[in-house]
Amino acid sequence: MSGKIKIAVVGLGFGAEFISLYQRHPDAECYAICQRNKDNLNKIGDQFKVERRFTNFSDLLALEELDAIHIVTPIAEHAPMAVAALKAGKHAAATVPMATTKEECLEIAKWRKKSGRVYMMMETAVYTREYLYVQDLRDRGELGTIQLVRGAHYQDMENWPEAFRKRFGEMSKGIGFL
Repeated sequence: MSGKIKIAVVGLGFGAEFISLYQRHPDAECYAICQRNKDNLNKIGDQFKVERRFTNFSDLLALEELDAIHIVTPIAEHAPMAVAALKAGKHAAATVPMATTKEECLEIAKWRKKSGRVYMMMETAVYTREYLYVQDLRDRGELGTIQLVRGAHYQDMENWPEAFRKRFGEMSKGIGFL
């Protein structure tokens, strides 16, 4: 692979947050975007000046020149889309969680190996504008000498599927959340 990595962002709710990051990265390009809702697709596409727009994921995967897919869709779509991307010879990344079952995780692993492409499960909280802002302050020397850093990331699971809320609720008893 030479030149910039051509990335498509799929899912433009939270996914739209990543478009400008790819546009500013020296080694990446937000090559295309994909969203079922055509009105939202065009609104985001116009806002970020992304020319290649798709309402159909299969049509997006058919782009030979596309290198990678960043999946930021509802949870149930993460694994099937990642597998489809890997089968199409694209690198794939998805926001957490990567899948909803052990079988889906194994399917992703199988196709990652078979395709020779990279799969990445992305905990995106470290790429939010707040974290990047603080990183910029640090890089410009505006924070002085840092002695201690402590942080927390609380996951709003209100709209997660019941199985996840139940499982994480059981695991988290006694540790201060849920």
